[in-house]
Amino acid sequence: MVEQKLSLSRRQLLRKRSFSPRSSDRDDRGWTALHIGARKGDFKEVKRLLEEGADAGVPAWGPKSQGVTPLHLAAEGGHLKVMDILLEHGADIDARTKGACGWTPLHVAAKERNKEAIRFLVENGAFLPDDIDDGRFNPPLHYCPGLEWAYDMKRRLEEDSATSSSSSDSSETS
Repeated sequence: MVEQKLSLSRRQLLRKRSFSPRSSDRDDRGWTALHIGARKGDFKEVKRLLEEGADAGVPAWGPKSQGVTPLHLAAEGGHLKVMDILLEHGADIDARTKGACGWTPLHVAAKERNKEAIRFLVENGAFLPDDIDDGRFNPPLHYCPGLEWAYDMKRRLEEDSATSSSSSDSSETS
C-alpha cells in the first residue's frame, strides 16, 4: 500500500512538471515548452514551437525563475543556434529578469563564463554600458565575473570596426 502511494505521488509530480507543447501551458517553474527546449539546446523543438507561433520572448513567472526568457536559458547553456533563432523570432536580447539585479542573457552567459555565448550576444548588440562599474546595468562583479570578457570582446569589436572603416576610407580616396 505504501509503495502504491509512493508510486502515485511520483506520477503526480511528473504530471505536474509535464504539459502539452502549447506555449501557454507552463510547468511548476513557470516555464513553457519553449523555455525547456531552449534550456536543453533542442534546436528542432525550439524551431517547431516558434513556427507554431510560440512567443520567443515569453517570460517565466515561477517563484524561482521570474522573468527568465528562453534566451536567458539558451545563453546559460551556450546554445548558439537556439539563441540565433530566438533572436530571429523577436526575442529581446536585453530582456531582464525580475528582482534586484535584473539579469540579461549576457549576464547569464557571463556567469557561466561561456565565451562563445558572450561573443555571440555582444556581436548581436547586447547592451553594455561604457563603464563596467555602472551599477544601473551590472550586478556586482563578484556575482558575474565573466562580464570582464564581455567588455574585452566589445573593445575588440570596436577596434576591428574602426580598423576596417579606416582602411575602407583610405581605399576610397586612392
